[in-house]
Amino acid sequence: MRLQMEWKVFYLSLAIAISLTTLRAQRQMEFLDRGVVAVMQGDGKVFVSWRLLGTDPEGILFHLYRITEGNEPIQINSDPLSATNYVDANVDPVTSNSYCVGAVVEGKELPLSRATKAWTQPYLSIPLRTLEGYTPNDASAGDLDGDGVYEIILHQAGRGRDNAQAGTTSEPVFEAYTLDGTFLWRINLGKNIREGAHYTQFMVYDLDGDGRAEFACKTADGTVDGKGRVIGDAQADYRNTRGFVLDGPEYLTIFDGLTGAVLATADYLPPRGNVRDWGDESGNRADRFLACIAYLDGVRPSLIMCRGYYTRTVLAAWNWREGKLSPVWTFDSDDAAPGNQAYRGQGNHNLSAGDVDGDGKDEILYGACAIDHDGKGLYSTGLGHGDAMHLSDIDPDRPGLEVWAIHENPRHPHGANLRDARTGTVIWGLPLTDPGRGLSMDIDPRHKGYECWANNSDGLYDGKGQKISHAKPRSCNMGIWWDGDLLREILDGGGGGRGGGFGGAFIDKWDYEKGITVRLLNGTEYQCVTNNGTKANPCLCADILGDWREEVLWRTRDGKELRIFTTTIPTERRLYTLMHDPIYRLGVAWQNVAYNQPAHPGFYLGHGMADPPHLSISTPRGGSK
Repeated sequence: MRLQMEWKVFYLSLAIAISLTTLRAQRQMEFLDRGVVAVMQGDGKVFVSWRLLGTDPEGILFHLYRITEGNEPIQINSDPLSATNYVDANVDPVTSNSYCVGAVVEGKELPLSRATKAWTQPYLSIPLRTLEGYTPNDASAGDLDGDGVYEIILHQAGRGRDNAQAGTTSEPVFEAYTLDGTFLWRINLGKNIREGAHYTQFMVYDLDGDGRAEFACKTADGTVDGKGRVIGDAQADYRNTRGFVLDGPEYLTIFDGLTGAVLATADYLPPRGNVRDWGDESGNRADRFLACIAYLDGVRPSLIMCRGYYTRTVLAAWNWREGKLSPVWTFDSDDAAPGNQAYRGQGNHNLSAGDVDGDGKDEILYGACAIDHDGKGLYSTGLGHGDAMHLSDIDPDRPGLEVWAIHENPRHPHGANLRDARTGTVIWGLPLTDPGRGLSMDIDPRHKGYECWANNSDGLYDGKGQKISHAKPRSCNMGIWWDGDLLREILDGGGGGRGGGFGGAFIDKWDYEKGITVRLLNGTEYQCVTNNGTKANPCLCADILGDWREEVLWRTRDGKELRIFTTTIPTERRLYTLMHDPIYRLGVAWQNVAYNQPAHPGFYLGHGMADPPHLSISTPRGGSK
């Protein structure tokens, strides 16, 4: 039986077929399977989609197979498929059906992918082991076991506090689940890590290239790993009478992604030192943390852990390789290095990473400034702190990448502006005061490039700074590629109160002719809600299944499930998975950091786009240890 062919043979055959594509590969990215997803739609129809990989040869085609219980795979299509989605219109609704695809290279079909059972409802449910008093919050995705399928790592948040608010908090908890609902581990960071959006930034990524993602975050005495082992002194309690943690050791820990076990722990860089030196006595400035992943050498990923952005700003780069956690460099705005002082107070509640100067190595976009791959300052705009920032090819008529950013108290006439990502030069801006949100994505096909707006802008602007509409979307929070065109949709929900989500969760389409939004998916009908109050974020939005379009992960109102929604709208657009685009993949890794922002690719993805750039990546295989 063809389906029983061992899947490792399939992957080996595929690797041989695409070897010419990967000979020049440089950047190590994840090995992914075809990510086949199938959703029953009623009336005897099933929507099926699958991944085009960034390492696939240009002319690759596909055969699609339906498998009923106890039967051989039945090929559905007559001619090889170029598209990566298909509607199977002749399905027995009573029968349990599964689907798989066979890649066709130069007329030869390779072994079939693993089979996936069709969803019988519009979402995939992951049952959770949510603790009493906790709520599912931000999530990330990584391949924890090396099989080419993503697992989900979830922050379970209890009673939290902003850095400016006194009071004790719950102990931050993280859990890992497979897509089929298998619980893998729980890590409790303990009483010496405070709960809140600005305290615990977690990274999920394959840092050592062994094919399996690690989990990394700041820890302290009393942190309990996924095997029940305690880091440091289990009895230590450094909380002061106001509930702040301003004393005691601080650590950076790398955990095994599959088991949650500690792999390595080091002192966190930089140490808090004298809290007052950061600007106050409560830790409001000293305990502001950010994190990301960056390919500092252009080939292998490094972990970037950060502290501070209102005043002093410090970024520390680490490598986890060959079982050793090693510091690479530290950038400190208070160092005596010439020009470093200009980087004080320029950080955001979020950040981004990518190669913005074309040397093949990643820079860190730290709000209104940028740090080069070697740990030296690239530029500082002096525009100051802000709440949102977007890195992509926003204006495809200009060379290179751009940044759309907003600033709370700009020392510049442009509180929202588009800048050159390489130089920091402002291209155009809007004279706004303290915009709390800003978003950039293509929502109007009549104007090339991404549209830009802020919550207090007087309308919608194109990528060249021309006002194109007095009307604008109400939301400035998140975006998602959902329907069949290349425009991006609005991803939002109701917020307010602890845990947020009182208004539900939804996907809207911007009707650019009428200047209104049209509802495409109402998550409230499925008991889904959003997180983080007015930020109204999903747990995660990323291309984790099927074709290039994105999935959204929302929690249920009772906190007992994560529900994954995928589009069932056909499209003829053929793009490789966004998770193989370097800047987009890094964006998914940092999406959970502080004020969540959508991930953007490093190329223009919108109406009138050119073909995506050829990827120079490799996808090493690892596997369970």
